[in-house]
Amino acid sequence: MAEPQHARSAAPHLPGGRFLIVEARYYEAIGAMLLAGARAALEAAGASADVVQVPGALEIPAGIAIALELASADGRPYDGAVALGCVLRGETYHFEIVAGESARALMDMAVARKLALGNGILTVDTEAQAEERADPKRGDKGGDAARAALALAVLKRGGAPK
Repeated sequence: MAEPQHARSAAPHLPGGRFLIVEARYYEAIGAMLLAGARAALEAAGASADVVQVPGALEIPAGIAIALELASADGRPYDGAVALGCVLRGETYHFEIVAGESARALMDMAVARKLALGNGILTVDTEAQAEERADPKRGDKGGDAARAALALAVLKRGGAPK
């Protein structure tokens, strides 16, 4: 069954913007595609990114929190963050825990810190679905997550995302 298509808006322009990307490398090929899409979207917006790799999706929220704290203490805070990873449904309940808890922690952090966050953690049934969504030439969910973070960062700066 075909999925509904959505309009992909252009990334807001944010020259000099500085973003954190935290990428789970559990599924290395999927992570690489998500990262390529996110980087391309940020570069197109005139923004830069620092990349931190963590083992899996459950480590992404903690990785973001730690990196944000270190950057702030260093006097170089980020304008936003992008979470990238993949959780494949397996035969056990573990999928629900990893998918739900990583999303919950990210939303809690984004609201509490007023963080411009793009969530690009894929939650899929199969590796083929993950590849379709991660590939920058097809689903580009890494790019979508970066564009979401950019839009929120523009809003946080007092502008209106377009």
